[in-house]
Amino acid sequence: MSGLLARWPDLGPRLVSAAVMVVAGLGAIWCGGAVFSALVLVVTGLMLWELARMTAAPRGIPASGLGLSAAGALALALLFPQAALPFLPLPALAGIARPRRDRTVFFLYALLILATGYGLIALRGLGLAPILWIVAVVVASDVLGYFAGRSLGGPKFWPAVSPKKTWSGTVAGWIGAALVGLGFHLSGQGGASLIWLSALMGFAGQMGDIAESAVKRRAGVKDSSNLIPGHGGVLDRFDALATATVLALALHWLGCLPVG
Repeated sequence: MSGLLARWPDLGPRLVSAAVMVVAGLGAIWCGGAVFSALVLVVTGLMLWELARMTAAPRGIPASGLGLSAAGALALALLFPQAALPFLPLPALAGIARPRRDRTVFFLYALLILATGYGLIALRGLGLAPILWIVAVVVASDVLGYFAGRSLGGPKFWPAVSPKKTWSGTVAGWIGAALVGLGFHLSGQGGASLIWLSALMGFAGQMGDIAESAVKRRAGVKDSSNLIPGHGGVLDRFDALATATVLALALHWLGCLPVG
């Protein structure tokens, strides 16, 4: 174990932080309702706060204010679902109303963050299976990709954007996601299409990770913040979940969500 920690010095903090997040996340998912919504509101606000810090400019709206506005806009969208579409873009629009670096990047990523928060709560409203499937796919893809990439190495997936991501880790992530789909299929939660749809969901999550890496490179930072020991910031941990959730929400709206 000591040799493993010497090889991967961030593994210890990552495992401890991951355990805390798993317990808190699964507990909130199980409770659902106000408990889960409250957790999502906090996470959404923190993600927008981190994005605002990375794109901050003189005389711009403070990052803390934009983070609070994200949580507030999401709360209003939940209280008045018929007006969700007007409420959700407000933090993104507020952020670009004053000076800000990479305005287009901020605006689009802020919309993704708000859509993720809304999507997570909406999908939890469909029952436990859909949200557990999305989380399991993202976690399996991330974990297998991390260990395969660190162990096998090899050619880089997109070195100009994410220098550490390898093809071995990327493909391992697809396999991990597909195995989750197989498990849900065998347990009677959906058809065989779950296998390839889970792999697609895993790929969407990886693209979310790539997108966040691009934002960080433009901002000249290694992590979006240091809130989570061993993982960096909230965006660093939930970037893959963001794109996977939005894809799942789109599948639900199209009437072809494979779970639930």
